[in-house]
Amino acid sequence: MGTNGAVPGERGKQDKSVKRGNWGNQIEFVLTSVGYAVGLGNVWRFPYLCYRNGGGAFMFPYFIMLVFCGIPLFFMELSFGQFASQGCLGVWRVSPMFKGVGYGMMVVSTYIGIYYNVVICIAFYYFFVSMTRVLPWTYCSNAWNTPDCVGVLDGNLSSRAALNLALNATQKRTSPSEEYWRRYVLDLSDDIGNLGEVRLPLLGCLGVSWVVVFLCLIKGVKSSGKVVYFTATFPYVVLTILFVRGITLEGALTGIMYYLTPQWDKILDAKVWGDAASQIFYSLGCAWGGLITMASYNKFHNNCYRDSIIISITNCATSVYAGFVIFSILGFMANHLGVDVSKVADHGPGLAFVAYPEALTLLPISPLWSILFFFMLILLGLGTQFCLLETLVTAIVDEVGNEWIIRRKTFVTLGVAVAGFLLGVPLTTQAGIYWLLLMDNYAASFSLVVISCIMCVAIMYIYGHRNYFKDIEMMLGFPPPLFFQICWRFISPAIIFFILVFTVIQYRPISYNDYVYPTWAISIGFLMALSSVICIPIYAIYKVCCSEGDTLLERLKNATKASKDWGPALAEHRSGRYAPAFSPSTESHLEVQPLQPEKSRSEAEAASPVQGSNGSAHSQDSRL
Repeated sequence: MGTNGAVPGERGKQDKSVKRGNWGNQIEFVLTSVGYAVGLGNVWRFPYLCYRNGGGAFMFPYFIMLVFCGIPLFFMELSFGQFASQGCLGVWRVSPMFKGVGYGMMVVSTYIGIYYNVVICIAFYYFFVSMTRVLPWTYCSNAWNTPDCVGVLDGNLSSRAALNLALNATQKRTSPSEEYWRRYVLDLSDDIGNLGEVRLPLLGCLGVSWVVVFLCLIKGVKSSGKVVYFTATFPYVVLTILFVRGITLEGALTGIMYYLTPQWDKILDAKVWGDAASQIFYSLGCAWGGLITMASYNKFHNNCYRDSIIISITNCATSVYAGFVIFSILGFMANHLGVDVSKVADHGPGLAFVAYPEALTLLPISPLWSILFFFMLILLGLGTQFCLLETLVTAIVDEVGNEWIIRRKTFVTLGVAVAGFLLGVPLTTQAGIYWLLLMDNYAASFSLVVISCIMCVAIMYIYGHRNYFKDIEMMLGFPPPLFFQICWRFISPAIIFFILVFTVIQYRPISYNDYVYPTWAISIGFLMALSSVICIPIYAIYKVCCSEGDTLLERLKNATKASKDWGPALAEHRSGRYAPAFSPSTESHLEVQPLQPEKSRSEAEAASPVQGSNGSAHSQDSRL
């Protein structure tokens, strides 16, 4: 695949970065990106948004936002990382003043990486406890249950009517799965400030999940690229098994109809469009830095335009498919309880760890379905977590950029994993779920929108859209299609701005069930959100102060101008305006391009892969 999408006439050149490494083949990149984009949100957020925003009517704005915002932003980030072969910090040689955007992405990825692995560890916990004859949250006869507990399978109810009465008359009815979640797994405290003790089973599972992530990334993209053949594809096998089981259940059709029936009156509601735009934006993983990082390991001439369309559409199709699986089971549960589907539907951790596990207890051989469901959640989470960790490691290694750190990349990965584990420990305490939801709601919400908007503006208007289109033409052999040019310059930034305004207008203080967060906790949430955005102005001021020039305008011009080492990483791709000039600093570029036939050159490279022309040229570039 070395010449994938190569420009005619450049086909003989080796399209590899010996020093930095590449994906083994294109399938590895696509599967990793699918694993990154398809995460837990596809299972627990999209179906809920669909049912809250008019069922099938929500699909209409959802797909419009995918076409005008999702795919264009996805393509922009992939092409950006692939062109420079750098992580989310190195790419900002394009306009050094905006390097703070890269630091902002690193901060966001750090926050998400910390709490995302805690969700994976809870899925691990449920996975392990499902290996039993009777699921522990089936009945109300356990030590942690309260008198309010009413189990669907408890024998003390004469009929469904009695259960229905219990549901409607006593609003205090709690299910065994909810009590198991709150009173046993979390042992939830009464306040976010009351941390209580560390839940040791969760701490153990957190250790397991970090060890798994580290082992899969031990050799960077070379090892994670092999693991994704399983982690990115097996969730679809499990989804299909659960789907087939779900649609054969009594009442499944009611749930699916509830999910799909459009309420067209809602399509005029701005909130529905805002939710659609936000879901596309967050679910594709834009502005996390992961897309830039993954694409940076591509070969220079890889057709990332095709990849971005395949990955974006796969991500959205998975969300829709997961909705069928979730709602067929919820429909069955509503039928069993004799209530409306809206009474059993939930979102977020509540769907994954309360509503769905309760539904699983009603199925024959329930432990088997439970093991499959939580195994799927683990794999979905790991696919995203690999990229979050790789984003941080790549940014650190690229930034230092010397041979010493490149050889010791495994130790950098280990260091980041250990730090992530230690920072995740407070989330395994009795108040952990409060902190987890606080991070989820604030650390990676409107800050992502701001980062993405500034990135669009910096590339299109500061670096210049004509320059960027020429870069893409040089890389792919064709300029970006006119539709993408218009989206990048006008439509996508406008939609991102709309999401930002919508997020501000829609803002409501966070709560968890009946618990309302205190003001000091919400202040910490806002500080987390600001901590990533504040990197942008701080670094910009620093860069302007350090730039040459007598007046502020001259300094601004120099700070925003692309640096000399911006461009393709390998010397053989630096043609046209990136061709090295005749000067002592570029002497080594000239030395490593001998005038001899391509065949003998590639033979020489094969004999000495580390010191081939690509390797030496690239190390020269990295040191600049």
